[in-house]
Amino acid sequence: MGLSTKPLSTLHEKSSFDLADFEVPTGREEEWRFTPLSRLKGLHNGTAPAAGTLAVEVSAPEGVIVDSVGRDDARIGSAYTPSDRVSAQAYSSFEKATVVTFPREFADKTPVTLTLRGDGQGTAYGHTVIVVEPLAEAVLVIEHLGSAVYADNVEFIVGDGAILKVVTLQDWADDAVHVSHHHASLGRDATFHGFTVTLGGDLVRLSPSVAYTGPGGDADLTGLYFVDAGQHLEHRVLVDHTVPDCRSNVTYKGALQGDDAHAVWIGDVIIRAEATGTDTYELNRNLVLTDGARADSVPNLEILTGEVAGAGHASASGRLDDEHIFYLQARGIPFDDARRLVIRGFFAALLEKIEVEEIRERVLRAVEAELSR
Repeated sequence: MGLSTKPLSTLHEKSSFDLADFEVPTGREEEWRFTPLSRLKGLHNGTAPAAGTLAVEVSAPEGVIVDSVGRDDARIGSAYTPSDRVSAQAYSSFEKATVVTFPREFADKTPVTLTLRGDGQGTAYGHTVIVVEPLAEAVLVIEHLGSAVYADNVEFIVGDGAILKVVTLQDWADDAVHVSHHHASLGRDATFHGFTVTLGGDLVRLSPSVAYTGPGGDADLTGLYFVDAGQHLEHRVLVDHTVPDCRSNVTYKGALQGDDAHAVWIGDVIIRAEATGTDTYELNRNLVLTDGARADSVPNLEILTGEVAGAGHASASGRLDDEHIFYLQARGIPFDDARRLVIRGFFAALLEKIEVEEIRERVLRAVEAELSR
């Protein structure tokens, strides 16, 4: 199966709330060719009816509004329309959506924590909407725990001049399957910092996307993942520049170890003809620690205007640098400790971008635990 020759703008045209508008994927489609469909537990073909639920817990400071609503609420689907069959299945199957609203000019930087916990009982579908009203500044943590077969959509609506910093943590049990779309809609001069950490689960496929509704928007998407034997962790990023003078920066790094450990990263950035003055860059790096692990990395950039401030992409996958290990061993550091230090250095710059200290320390401990296996 070769790479598609279709332009990115064509590949990402389809969107609908109607499940019937999407054919069941076969694995030959460009957007599904890396995903082992047999491990999706029916999320992609309609054989997994909603039979379970995830416990949802929200911890929020005073002033933040938390609602549980049905799909008739006007905020549901206001920023994002499903772009593939699993996303449409999730939209048509959830019972209640969680809506978290940060009111206009909200300024409390205490993190809001949204915890979703699975009990392993049946397939579950969900929907979450995060509304950051104009001039508000918000910090959010979304964490996934337990065992589940789960598909969901998350909408981030960031108003004019607002700032949203969000960390999403996939710390599932080893048997979990999770397919999710995270879409951020940015208003004029809005800022969105999204940090994705993916560690647990049997198969996790996340699709973060960004769209702009006014000039001056600034999106920073960062990801960290650690893939163990047998795991399939897939991240498919889309940044669609449709208005002038906006910025995006995408940086994802991952480490892989063990037989059949598989990481997939797809980075799609589109600069439309009307998006003059765009400044964008995307980077993916993978550290392959053992034989039998595989990393697929595909950065894509489509530029439809000659008036850009900057645009570029880079991708690299490789093994530990023997010279770095030798340098540390030559100074009396044992091999295992030297290996651990090099890998920590690989992730260090990313970890510093997690502003919630508790989460940063938690991720660091999780990486250390992976290295000690």
